[in-house]
Amino acid sequence: MAAPGIDRPPTRLEVVQAEAAHVLGSRAAAARVDAFSDGVLYVGAGDLRRLLAWFIDFVVFLFGVGVGVVVLSLLYTSGKIDNNQLVLGDLALLVVVPPLYGLCYGNGRALGAVLTGTQLVRVSSGGRVGLKAPWAMTVRTVLLPALLVAVVVGAMAGGSPPGSPARTSIDRRRTRLLHAAGFRNIADQRVP
Repeated sequence: MAAPGIDRPPTRLEVVQAEAAHVLGSRAAAARVDAFSDGVLYVGAGDLRRLLAWFIDFVVFLFGVGVGVVVLSLLYTSGKIDNNQLVLGDLALLVVVPPLYGLCYGNGRALGAVLTGTQLVRVSSGGRVGLKAPWAMTVRTVLLPALLVAVVVGAMAGGSPPGSPARTSIDRRRTRLLHAAGFRNIADQRVP
């Protein structure tokens, strides 16, 4: 079962992707089947779900900063803080709110992930984000928009972003379906 025009047998992952389409309900979902470094199979979240999860988390971040600005403004108008404290407090909100929201992200499921049915996991093993969750949320809400600008500028200059991601988003429901159908580890799959 080689792909047309290619003189090589399919890989184990290609076999799983071909067989998983009926289990997952769509070829698009089956094409997102991948394996962690340890061989455990998963279904990656679609681009729209990833974007929506990020957008929801970004809105929560903006809401948290907004609440902080209102609190600081009330303190300022009541005379409890001065101009310098107000400015420093407002700047501190941009740095403090993401890690605080990230404390809810240890299992990879902040509000955005819960509403979209995704989960952020480690690429190496599919494990929880854990103690790095506050940092992951800071990257997601503050540094990601800056990174997007840097990538666009770099792409215009002919460069490419360095490194590989340490985390990825999975489709929880479809990953459970995949595992329930017996597709758990890439090493267990036989190539015809």
